[in-house]
Amino acid sequence: MDIQKNGFLSIEQVKDQYLNQGKTKPSTNTSEVSFGDILKEKSQIVLPKQEVKFSKHASLRLENRNISLSESQMARLNNATQKASEKGIKESLVIMDSLAFIVNIPNNTVVTALDGAESSENVFTNIDGAVII
Repeated sequence: MDIQKNGFLSIEQVKDQYLNQGKTKPSTNTSEVSFGDILKEKSQIVLPKQEVKFSKHASLRLENRNISLSESQMARLNNATQKASEKGIKESLVIMDSLAFIVNIPNNTVVTALDGAESSENVFTNIDGAVII
């Protein structure tokens, strides 16, 4: 729209100026980010690892059998639980050293613990996966 020689705006220019008030023009300087890019970025966020908890039953089992876990064993148990979670396991048997643990993976909770003598039957029920470390 050109300004006329006398410096006045044409009727079309004035009409466009007043009728288009409040309408925003899309900015040409904005970078477009796709939904896929945002999803990919958000999915790469790593949540902090949670320590496994012990149910009351599992704690009593460990206490009655005088079983204490070292820091190394706890780290291995947490690692095994993380691996089970990555595989989609819900109830996992974790065998470590001479101990066996049944872990509810969604709750990150050890529900029972067995020592070598108790696990000699080698029959475990109500699990959908096992991690041997």
